[in-house]
Amino acid sequence: MSDFKPIGGTVRARAAGELRDRILTGRLRRGSRLDLDEITREFGTSRTPVREALLELSYEGLVEVTPRSGITVLGITPGDAVDNFAVLATLSGKAAEWATQRISRPELEELHALARAVEAADDVVAANWSFHRALNRASGSPLLLTYLRQAVRVVPASYFELFPEQVRRSRDDHAGLLEAIDRGDAPTARALTEAHVLDAGAALGDWLTARETEPAPPGA
Repeated sequence: MSDFKPIGGTVRARAAGELRDRILTGRLRRGSRLDLDEITREFGTSRTPVREALLELSYEGLVEVTPRSGITVLGITPGDAVDNFAVLATLSGKAAEWATQRISRPELEELHALARAVEAADDVVAANWSFHRALNRASGSPLLLTYLRQAVRVVPASYFELFPEQVRRSRDDHAGLLEAIDRGDAPTARALTEAHVLDAGAALGDWLTARETEPAPPGA
């Protein structure tokens, strides 16, 4: 989908990634309150990395941390999700366009190999990430990669678990994209990539809309 990497790294990063995923998929609803001690117990860690994770999410506008009121989920609306993916689509499309114009023969061969790996992968998330990372790097723009790393945070880590039908669609889209790159058709590569990401955002927006109509779980 884009330059997306599965959650890993430090305890703080894993906590931030898991909480971000719950917020982006509506499992933590807007307006709900978070208990620092409860989260700490769940993750089996100390308060410090969890507190740092929550501060990171506050900088992203996903939660509000106040001394007296505690931690409140700000979350995202379905419209926010669609808008976020629209921004990501624009950046990803530009990366595909530039990659088509600038890609080297070894990079192109690697991209084809990574697309085949996605077809056969058990871990589709990791394989998909590797494909898009290689595509984005082939754009030859470190600045664009920086923007993409920030924008891709709107993609929930559990995206393919929520939308298994997107796995097949992702593989099909890769094939069309590679055909465009092979023939040097940069406008089509850009259009296909943008449509790929926009479709993913629409699916998440519809999911969040449906979640909002469901009764809130006890204690939410």
